[in-house]
Amino acid sequence: MATTHRVTTPAAAGRTLALGVLALSLLAAPPARAADPRPGTGRPAAGTTAAGSAGALPASDPGALLAALRTARAQGAPGAMARLDDDGTVRTTSVGVADRAGRRPLSNEDRFRVGSVTKTFSAVVLLQLADEGRLKLDEPVDTYLPGLLPDDRITVRHVLGHRSGLYDYTNDMFARTVPGFEAVRTKVFTYRQLVDLSLRHPRTNAPGAAYVYSNTNFVVAGMLIEKLTGGPVAAAYERRIIAPLGLRDTFYVHPGTSLPGRYARGYLTPDDAGAPLVDATRQTVSWAQSAGAMVSTTRDLSTFFKAVVGGRLTSAKSLAQMRSWRPAGTDQAYGLGLRRRELPCGVAVFGHTGAVQGYYTYAFTSQDGRRTLTAAATTSNNSAVLTALARTLDAAFCGKRAPRTRGAAPAERFEDVAPQTPLTR
Repeated sequence: MATTHRVTTPAAAGRTLALGVLALSLLAAPPARAADPRPGTGRPAAGTTAAGSAGALPASDPGALLAALRTARAQGAPGAMARLDDDGTVRTTSVGVADRAGRRPLSNEDRFRVGSVTKTFSAVVLLQLADEGRLKLDEPVDTYLPGLLPDDRITVRHVLGHRSGLYDYTNDMFARTVPGFEAVRTKVFTYRQLVDLSLRHPRTNAPGAAYVYSNTNFVVAGMLIEKLTGGPVAAAYERRIIAPLGLRDTFYVHPGTSLPGRYARGYLTPDDAGAPLVDATRQTVSWAQSAGAMVSTTRDLSTFFKAVVGGRLTSAKSLAQMRSWRPAGTDQAYGLGLRRRELPCGVAVFGHTGAVQGYYTYAFTSQDGRRTLTAAATTSNNSAVLTALARTLDAAFCGKRAPRTRGAAPAERFEDVAPQTPLTR
């Protein structure tokens, strides 16, 4: 079963006549010079289309979007969904079921665990604290959390950009996917316990030397938030992001194990090919916390990333810091809690991906926030599903310009769950 809904907002409809009047003059006008989306440059990139204007983007391809979701389902996801918001015109699409037992059809109204998208929420809070003069990005973490880390060269900036060298403790925790998950499903960790698991290992590199994705970094970010605000991270997310943006379906769920309201169940794919899926919906996510315990919807994540890139949550200076890109794999760069992806057609988009047991998420926007795509699948530990879900970005931002085939998903395909552990399917 597949469902597709299209809604045009009054604002978008009101622009239609004006756009038609402008069309002839635009045909005769010289093309606008594209802003450069490459890390650390101010010049146009060869073969790159700027994402600073919705008009500069290729038209989206709704058929390809639906096809990508259907492929994700065929590859093992019980359900998959996407929300495309294109300058006021909203299209929601879903396939499959929200619950394998009850067979209720999946809907974009369903809440789901967003995994590492949580990291962008954490980064925004810390950058707000920097705007308030309560935090300096280039100050050592130990200035604010004395004695936490063994190397006082590790700064707040290094933590938010995954350049601290702190080992990712989830590599050990989830080396065996299902047994590792079951061992921590109902556990409640302190932040300090998670950091200590990391510190049992040597650092992966010197501070600032290289990008190496590690959940430990955003556990430290959570500790910084709680130290500087004097309260739990949940309160900081609510007061600083969720309430101001009116995100009615977004929650930080920890250490409770249940998703509130209407939600999609998530199913973990075992390492053994052909083994039955494991319902992973109920869990504390205490092993991730400020690195991955948020719950949201496609609508709320669209609103959130529009606000991030639009400068509604931080100062212009802090937004520029979030976009201080460093190479992070093929066609990817990472700033401070924000990911930048170069799509096959040359368009650059900004947002974050997430993987937590039972769920994959892609949430990205154009540079100006006028086109957003949030997609989710209700399984994890399945590279074929993740690769299929990546095609939703191509459909949304490249449209007919997207190549017919796409290679395997990037090596960092787990994000929350053991990014260096190989998949069996």
